[in-house]
Amino acid sequence: MPIKLFDSELKVMNVLWRGGDHTAKEISDILKAETNWNMNTTYTVIKKCIAKGAIERSEPGFLCHALIPKESVQEAETDELIGKLYDGSVDKLFAALLGRKKLSAEQINRLKQMVEGEVEK
Repeated sequence: MPIKLFDSELKVMNVLWRGGDHTAKEISDILKAETNWNMNTTYTVIKKCIAKGAIERSEPGFLCHALIPKESVQEAETDELIGKLYDGSVDKLFAALLGRKKLSAEQINRLKQMVEGEVEK
């Protein structure tokens, strides 16, 4: 079963997915700059991620390592979105996305290639 991560937990995970392993202090410093979180907030969220099995902590220095890949979280979140808002229909999701924004010819071509399996996401 996929791990459900809240927005705050995703912020911590994104630091690890972007830059690899970091100490809790480094994560705190990065999130202070990005979100103005204080150290206690960051450490609390890291501990929640550890409890969920999303992060592994090791010593020295409270080193944090992501245990789940970003792609698996993206896949689970996408599945949940499709199920919750589009009655499980990928067609309805695509129709909603395409109806909201004018796409360039290049973007349309890339989407066609993706559907045909010729291009990675």
